[in-house]
Amino acid sequence: MANTHEMSKKPARTVKEPAKRDFLTKSLAGLTTALVGFILYPLGKFLKQPPAAGGNVKRTLAAKVGEVPNDSGKIFRFGNDPGIIFRTPGGELKAFTAVCTHLSCTVQYVPVESYILCACHNGKYDLNGQVISGPPPRPLEEYQVDIQGDDIMVTRA
Repeated sequence: MANTHEMSKKPARTVKEPAKRDFLTKSLAGLTTALVGFILYPLGKFLKQPPAAGGNVKRTLAAKVGEVPNDSGKIFRFGNDPGIIFRTPGGELKAFTAVCTHLSCTVQYVPVESYILCACHNGKYDLNGQVISGPPPRPLEEYQVDIQGDDIMVTRA
């Protein structure tokens, strides 16, 4: 008969080395987390409301009077965003945001045909900033234009 004292002894524990299964489980969890991050980050950026055009800037110097002759336009900086100022064939000064309402491309004034063009997807706006054709979903934001001496000042309403 075996010694009862010897039977009550528990076998010595050995240190368990990481198994392949543990490595694969942790690797799969890491890859899944990365994949979720790669999907959610761009989705979050897409859904985030963009800041107001131009940031906190309410008024800026757009141009000098001589820089915008009849039937011509100029892009100017309005805070962080571009603005566009142009003089119609009739001599009226107008200013708008130069950021297309479709995909935020910069628009330009087309003097010969007297409209505002977004060349990215052929979006067209009339001289009042209203959409004529193309994919833009809404009109351009109009700015107020004031002449002070030789300066053309533009103000966000």
